[in-house]
Amino acid sequence: MTGERQAVAPRLTERSPSISGAELAGTLVPPRQFDQASFENYRPDPDYSSQADALARLRAFSEGWKPAKGGGFFGRSKKAPDAKPGVYLDGGFGVGKTHLLAALWHTAPGPKYFGTFIEYTALVGALGYANAVKLFTGAKFIAIDEFELDDPGDTMLMTRLLGELAAKGTRLAATSNTPPNALGEGRFAAADFLREIQALADRFDIIRIDGLDYRRRDIEGHAATFETVDELESAVDIRLAAGEHLTVDSFSELVHHLGTIHPSRYIKMIDGVDTIALSDVTPLTDQTDALRFVAFIDRVYDAQIRILASGIPLDQVFAGDMLNGGYRKKYLRAASRLIASATH
Repeated sequence: MTGERQAVAPRLTERSPSISGAELAGTLVPPRQFDQASFENYRPDPDYSSQADALARLRAFSEGWKPAKGGGFFGRSKKAPDAKPGVYLDGGFGVGKTHLLAALWHTAPGPKYFGTFIEYTALVGALGYANAVKLFTGAKFIAIDEFELDDPGDTMLMTRLLGELAAKGTRLAATSNTPPNALGEGRFAAADFLREIQALADRFDIIRIDGLDYRRRDIEGHAATFETVDELESAVDIRLAAGEHLTVDSFSELVHHLGTIHPSRYIKMIDGVDTIALSDVTPLTDQTDALRFVAFIDRVYDAQIRILASGIPLDQVFAGDMLNGGYRKKYLRAASRLIASATH
């Protein structure tokens, strides 16, 4: 996209923000669409009883933060049955796991943290392991959304961190990134997770959640796209005239720029943006580029930023054998989020 419009709409490729460890820690709260998430406004799908069961079990888990009630003779409290300090929500994306995780976070006392697996590993990378342990020591609750099993190194890093924190009394909750309709893959993911966390295995109750991806319940087909750059530019002009904070970039230039920014800084890269316009979307052929784009889209989706695009539908950018490889779950989740975020 060229011409005067570039001077009007800023470009993401012009942003190279820095972010401190303290700022990173400050971002570890639920995405803003879950600011009001609660057990009361979670709506279990009646066709999948595991959703109502998960809701009941998480309510029970949240009782662990309440002081024990007196009872028995002479005001003595009865000994409560031993409860595991962690829960692990295993199921397909789009079935409400993040809503339930955020609802649990809202019931927890502070200090508490909520972030994706990638955000935690980025923070550890930015601070160093020892400083990360120091930061999180004393936390009452840590929530990890979309725990990844794709990278053994990162998985074991988080395993070690969670082990140290759990030993100091921190309660934990995590979700898996199992795709829907994966022929039992969810149970295998849980088993892999338990093998990976080794000594932590007996600290987690596994809660299986079945269901359909809510983002696709009312959305069919592919991500919305403009057939030509001219159509995209017209849509950009309308939104700029309406006062939207909008950025304009070519898809290939943005993908290249993401390679120059640590993923921990993507959150500041999109700060203050309402809509992202991307021209000439083409398939991604490099796995590293694709994974960076997934991390970027996770931040965009969490920030509820809309996307305007021309070229191929954004959910089709993962080309070749990417959807058949080891990162299939990440790409499917990103495709779902791209369909939900793309608009006209």
